[in-house]
Amino acid sequence: MNKKKKKTLLEHLILHILLIPAALTMLLPFVWMASTSFKEAKDIFTFPPTLFGQTITLENYRYLFEKVPFVKYFMNSLKIAGVVTAFQLFTSSLAGYVFARLRFPARDKIFLLYLGTMMVPGCVTLIPNFIVFRLLGIVDTHMSLILPAISTAFGTFFMRQFFQEIPDELEQAAKVDGCSLFGIYWRIFLPLSKTALVTLGIFIFNGAWTDYLGPLVYIISPEKMTLTVGVAALQGTYATNWGVLMASLCISVLPVLIIFLLAQDVFVKGIALSGIKA
Repeated sequence: MNKKKKKTLLEHLILHILLIPAALTMLLPFVWMASTSFKEAKDIFTFPPTLFGQTITLENYRYLFEKVPFVKYFMNSLKIAGVVTAFQLFTSSLAGYVFARLRFPARDKIFLLYLGTMMVPGCVTLIPNFIVFRLLGIVDTHMSLILPAISTAFGTFFMRQFFQEIPDELEQAAKVDGCSLFGIYWRIFLPLSKTALVTLGIFIFNGAWTDYLGPLVYIISPEKMTLTVGVAALQGTYATNWGVLMASLCISVLPVLIIFLLAQDVFVKGIALSGIKA
């Protein structure tokens, strides 16, 4: 083994030695959250703290499903996140294709102007959106959460970066065969962009799943509340059942965690191919 390979292996070993403690540090809060969800109330704030209490109990989860409409909150969030993800993947990929492959006057200026909307904080548009939604009669409906999220500048930028890397020869060959512009997008660009779509889908789903401010402002009826608002409501003004709260957080984080674990290889590859690097 030459000196260069030995140096590379040594660097990788040092990097892993440094990253393992960092990973354990970030994992510790999740472990503590999970362990607290199985504790009785008297064991949560004992000193010195213990990973598990004297007895492991499922009472917190039982209370969550029997006394709180947690399943309703969960299904509402799942519905909204799923619909937003589907719509935004379509609009972002279509807009990304237009800005990446089509030629029309002031294309780049329009794209930069659209990209500039990313600098506008979401909280700035809450009141104007609320006024518009009230005029449309969709306040206190899930449509008020879906409609503003069906298209984003970030998604368009993400897909545009990926579509720019696809060879022009594929597009030219499709045109020679008589394929329409939408046909090129649908039959050639979308099948080739599965990696980018999965990566963007994870971002979109996570953003819609964890959205708190939107449901808090637009939703009034308890039966239409999302998981984020429902979990926040478990924190009382004077007292909080921390075991139940930790149980709700454990369940609420599962969908995003499962999706990321199943698609982590595609996620990393999609980031690299789309030109967005840390």
